[in-house]
Amino acid sequence: MSQSYDRGLIEDFGRWQEFSAGMWAWIFHKFTGWVLIGYLFTHIAVLSTATVDAGTYTTTLQSLESFLVVRVLEVGLLAVAVFHILNGVRLLFVDLGVGLEAQDKAFYAALIVSAAITVASIPTFLGGL
Repeated sequence: MSQSYDRGLIEDFGRWQEFSAGMWAWIFHKFTGWVLIGYLFTHIAVLSTATVDAGTYTTTLQSLESFLVVRVLEVGLLAVAVFHILNGVRLLFVDLGVGLEAQDKAFYAALIVSAAITVASIPTFLGGL
């Protein structure tokens, strides 16, 4: 015989306040992983259509780089990739048993370093407008 458990309404947004840093790290890591997978398929699709010849490839990339939205998305891609990498290194250390008591601090450090790298790169990505 199974027991039932009342988990509350889906619309109960107050439950998000109960999430610890570890839960947010898990959510962000999964989200960034899916974003990177989506980017991979988009990247392959664009490159496969642009590699007909060298002129088409150059024209395609130059036309994409001329849009501000593409440059902003590149900054977002950098933010996603850097956080995913840093959180992956944090998870590696956790799996090895190093720094188990400082997981929350390491997650916050990954967020801060990711934000710093992303903000520092904005002039490089948007400089060619």
